[in-house]
Amino acid sequence: MSTQSIYYLKPVTLHLPPGIPESPSRQRRHTLPASEFRCLTPEDAAGVFEIEREAFISVSGICPLNLDEVRHFLTLCPELSLGWFVEGRLVAFIIGSLWDKERLTQESLTLHRPGGHTAHLHVLAVHRTFRQQGKGSILLWRYLHHLGGQPAVRRAVLMCEDPLVPFYERFGFHPVGPCDVTVGSLAFTELQCSLWGHTSLRRNSDC
Repeated sequence: MSTQSIYYLKPVTLHLPPGIPESPSRQRRHTLPASEFRCLTPEDAAGVFEIEREAFISVSGICPLNLDEVRHFLTLCPELSLGWFVEGRLVAFIIGSLWDKERLTQESLTLHRPGGHTAHLHVLAVHRTFRQQGKGSILLWRYLHHLGGQPAVRRAVLMCEDPLVPFYERFGFHPVGPCDVTVGSLAFTELQCSLWGHTSLRRNSDC
């Protein structure tokens, strides 16, 4: 992919919502040294999948996206992804796509609808050596701000298992009921979040 297809984010000061602890290193230095947030490209797909596979296979035995699907979304809609790189190493990521219906369906797992106004968050994963440091919280908050910088995107939606619902509620997601999507024997709750409160950072995002 040419460099014209790589989107970078301007650095911004993050103000986390109440109740989300900052990592010790952030409290000490008030910055994220040698850190970069940027949209992912197909060239990042292999690294993305390695983190995803370790994070999900070890827990549920199923990956939200296989390697071809990762490449598919990073080719069609890289602007709806976000990776966190520390000293050039990918440590956490989110991959999303656009959806054009009120609720998620089985089709939403593999389709990107360019005319849609809903960002479907397919997967959030953190490298095993960087877990329990608050990185998932910081990345999700930054991603929602990033989505707020895209005028066509009006809300975000995701599905998760019940134990994770409180985590996403801290970021403004609200359960809307059982999700119609099933993966194997797994059942999910669907959550939605208005991006109205995140549009104030629109001017700070180039991605």
